[in-house]
Amino acid sequence: MIEVLYFAWVRERIGLPRERMETGAATVSELVEELRAREPRYAAAFADTAALRVAVDQELADFDAPLAGVREVAFFPPMTGG
Repeated sequence: MIEVLYFAWVRERIGLPRERMETGAATVSELVEELRAREPRYAAAFADTAALRVAVDQELADFDAPLAGVREVAFFPPMTGG
């Protein structure tokens, strides 16, 4: 079971801040494909992964990061500072 967290406009498009899910995905990219296939709101949220960042167990990661043993995956837009 993985906890998937959504932040900012990702959360707004999906309509949930978080969810727990079973997945057969081996990588973050495979998880994104599973989510996209769920329904249109997920497809919209994950339409452009270049506009997203991901953290695996609260560490920034790439979309090819493995999910074995992972408890949490978070998706969010790039942070801007000022």
